[in-house]
Amino acid sequence: MAPQTEEEQIALLKNWWKENGMPIVTGAVLALAGVFGWQAWQEHTQVTNQQASVNFEQLMQAMLASGEKPDTDKVLKLAETLKTEHADSAYAAFASLFVAKLAVEEDKLDDAAAELDKLINSKADEQIKEIARQRLARVKGAQDKAEEGLALLEGEADSAYAAVRAEIRGDLLKQLGRVDEARTAYQQALEAGSEGASVQLKLDDLAKEDV
Repeated sequence: MAPQTEEEQIALLKNWWKENGMPIVTGAVLALAGVFGWQAWQEHTQVTNQQASVNFEQLMQAMLASGEKPDTDKVLKLAETLKTEHADSAYAAFASLFVAKLAVEEDKLDDAAAELDKLINSKADEQIKEIARQRLARVKGAQDKAEEGLALLEGEADSAYAAVRAEIRGDLLKQLGRVDEARTAYQQALEAGSEGASVQLKLDDLAKEDV
């Protein structure tokens, strides 16, 4: 199995982030908001300053502008304000995810890794930390540090994240040439309820390489 070049790994990471990154973040935001309700959501995030809410809405708009590239300077400025003035809030945690996403898109993998690592070791909600952990594992793979990526995914995870974790493990194991273990990880992803055909396609590709 020919090893992937760093450029190929970064391209794969960007593609994965494009397909999975924004839906995961926005889905998590909406899910948490739906659970707590907007008023309770603000209490939960410990944000009492109305300006913080406005800043976060502006950040989301800057990131999600349809058909346009994110306004990087605006996103970074708003994210820094949230992380500085409301460091323990969920707003700040989601801002960190957005900052890491921008770093990946600009091929600044070290910056993305540092942002995600800081988030994992913060007081953020465990669900947000899990998202950061999965993304950092992907970034480690793109940095040709697949072993470090695997280490991030050790231990038990909430069942809601088991399928995604298993698929990422499979990708990292394949990158390391550990084909049998990668196959097992992909099968675990399917058994855990992985949606879509991507995992099955990866299994099929491994089978072709065995021929």
